[in-house]
Amino acid sequence: MHCISAGSSWGMRAFVCLMLAGVAASAHAQLRIRITSGVERPVPIAIVPFGWQGSGGAAPFDLAAVITADLGNSGRFAPLPTSDMVSRPTEPSQVNFQNWRLLETDVLLIGRIVEDGVDRYTIVFQLFDVLRGEQLLAFRVARAGAELRETAHQIANMVFEKVTGIPGVFDTRIAYVTETGEGDAREYRLIVADADGENARIIAESPQPLMSPAWSPDGRRVAYVSFEGNQSAIYLQTLRTGNREVVSRRAGVNGAPVFSPDGRQLALTLSLDGNLDLYTLDLATQVLRRITENPAIDTEPVWSLDGRSLFFMSDRAGGPQIYRTEAVPGSRAERLTFEGRYNTRPRLSPDGRQLALIHRDASNNDRIATFDIDTGLLQVLTDGRLDESPSYAPNGAVIIYATRAGRQGVLASVSTDGRVRQQIAAAAGEVREPVWSPFSLP
Repeated sequence: MHCISAGSSWGMRAFVCLMLAGVAASAHAQLRIRITSGVERPVPIAIVPFGWQGSGGAAPFDLAAVITADLGNSGRFAPLPTSDMVSRPTEPSQVNFQNWRLLETDVLLIGRIVEDGVDRYTIVFQLFDVLRGEQLLAFRVARAGAELRETAHQIANMVFEKVTGIPGVFDTRIAYVTETGEGDAREYRLIVADADGENARIIAESPQPLMSPAWSPDGRRVAYVSFEGNQSAIYLQTLRTGNREVVSRRAGVNGAPVFSPDGRQLALTLSLDGNLDLYTLDLATQVLRRITENPAIDTEPVWSLDGRSLFFMSDRAGGPQIYRTEAVPGSRAERLTFEGRYNTRPRLSPDGRQLALIHRDASNNDRIATFDIDTGLLQVLTDGRLDESPSYAPNGAVIIYATRAGRQGVLASVSTDGRVRQQIAAAAGEVREPVWSPFSLP
């Protein structure tokens, strides 16, 4: 939701009996991705099924299928159906460029999986510019069987970046909240999944709302808001182990946590004196510093790239707008947004030049927009009526957000140039509050 975490419409006084499920528990519903619009001319690409050199009749994993789905779902590529391929080369010497030109294919990916031993494989692949008849990429990597899906995402990343010049994000993850059931049977889950919706893992589940997930810069922990003991609190959970710790359970509201760029602090919203203001919390020492002190509502902080300032939402001018202040007590806040009466939920782009935010237009539609920090230019990217919770992909090229499809809450994404759009729905229930992970660590 785009209001303060602890005061969202899900219920500020909710009592959350959190039941940890850990990263080993699988979510019951995967996400389904559907492209609603793409680039005017997606790149025609042929991704040939990888060859298999090993025991048994079939490869242990279909790399080409995952790569095809990744590139096709990006909206920037048009994969050739396997049934339309006139040949299925797995070695460079088997490639006849003229045949692929007749199929109007611009780019060709071939490869093979070689069995090295028990659950050990070598993956070899080559990428070709069909029009020029030139090799663009060639790699050989060794992997265990459990790593083959991730390897497919990494290959898709390399192809995507080589062709578009934009780093791929297919091996990153998203965290989001789902809601299923009604009344006393209602259940909320905090889930982490691969960027394509696979490998979904339940981090926490509760009969009451869970809110405001936020990734640590190293992608190893997630912060979120809970209401255990009839008191709002902020938790940190380590994904690998499932261990969690309370980092803020102070009187009143504890909400909107976000990690500093170095991962050593949280910016958060507290109401220690009854008013909502911004604070920073040193995670090692628990030293708390009050950053804003204003009778207005100050919330939804996000750090600058250098960690020296905070962008946030405040209604100190009469309506929600975006401000910036240095991350030290007593600093003066500078108003940034002036277009429209309602701008909220700022999120900084990976290059630090723009903010994604929620902009309410003249017809009272909440839409995702980008705001150029230097020029003040605001560009609306979506056309929904209730678009919320924007989060940049780590390559800065895509924004994921929550929206409505009929009566169902779903996720959607839009490229920052506005050309590529996707809708992402769960097989059951509603999906909301997405946040994209940073790039995976080496």
